[in-house]
Amino acid sequence: MFFYLSKLFWFVMQPINLIGLTALAGIMLAIVGWRRLSIFFSSIAFLVLAIGAWTSTGALMLHPLEDRFSRPDPAPAGIAGIIVLGGGFEGGVNLVRGGYELNASGDRFVEAAVLARRYPEARVVVTGGAGSMMLEGEGDGDTAPRLLTALGVEPGRLVLENKSRNTYENAVFTREIVKPQAGETWLLVTSAFHMPRSVGLFRKAGFDVVPWPADYRTAGNEYFGPAQDNVSDSLQNLTVGLREWIGLLAYWLSGRIDSPLPGPVD
Repeated sequence: MFFYLSKLFWFVMQPINLIGLTALAGIMLAIVGWRRLSIFFSSIAFLVLAIGAWTSTGALMLHPLEDRFSRPDPAPAGIAGIIVLGGGFEGGVNLVRGGYELNASGDRFVEAAVLARRYPEARVVVTGGAGSMMLEGEGDGDTAPRLLTALGVEPGRLVLENKSRNTYENAVFTREIVKPQAGETWLLVTSAFHMPRSVGLFRKAGFDVVPWPADYRTAGNEYFGPAQDNVSDSLQNLTVGLREWIGLLAYWLSGRIDSPLPGPVD
């Protein structure tokens, strides 16, 4: 139920959908003669567009998420495995074309391949199924072997989990599969903005991981004011930041993480 409610809620709250729905409401209200309500809903649509596309709000929302964890320095001398969270492939395209097309979060898998070369004895765990309610696509756990083996990772090192639909299931199912032992070091690779929620969920699942963030969306030095990026990326930053903060709040209120913003010392 949590999965379906979260998807429906986000469908409405996603900025581009919110702009469209409120603009449509404004048009419909204007047609029936409710001028004041029409102006109200139209103003909401314009305000969301203006904040998301023309200001740095999205980048500023991402800063505390991306800065929450950093890569260990020095890096561990040896590790048991590398866990890379799904979300980096174009599942719909790959299902039809059979390739390994990457999306905006594809850096996760590039970083996993780099780490696999750095730690040649480590297992490489890919966790992620098809998490969409409406769009049919191939799960990242199914696509990843084609990319990683092409980049030189031996097939025998791969551990694939392709049933999970969200980060909570990533954590629970991965722990069930790999059964981590006391004293082992496991690196967790995901987008930097997604790392606080991911670490919180893995901790709650009883799986202590070492964060290895990738896929940064901001430079970290953006300031409040006009957008310092193109319109499309600025709106995407707002979308990603809003989704992640809502996800943190929802997971905390539901008891799935122990803190609204998990950190290194939690």
